[in-house]
Amino acid sequence: MKKYEVHKDIRKRAVIMGLPISLFALMMTSVIGSLLLIIFSFSFLVIIMVFLFNGSLYAVLTQLGKHPALLHFKKVFPTTISNKRESLFHYEEN
Repeated sequence: MKKYEVHKDIRKRAVIMGLPISLFALMMTSVIGSLLLIIFSFSFLVIIMVFLFNGSLYAVLTQLGKHPALLHFKKVFPTTISNKRESLFHYEEN
């Protein structure tokens, strides 16, 4: 009998043009911003710079997509929360 994966697991690994969905959204935001920059500037140098920037951004994002450990930062919240005092002073002894 054939087994099928749960839909949410499939969605986690979804890629568009070799990028995970969040990185693809970042790339498309950059492309739209670049198109606006090209439309409102009439310099050939700006057009070349925009293409180089988008190409290098795509290369960086594909590498980050292949190695997700590069984006893993330290956790913000502690694993346990305690009411125990951290101070070395003992106020109750007097």
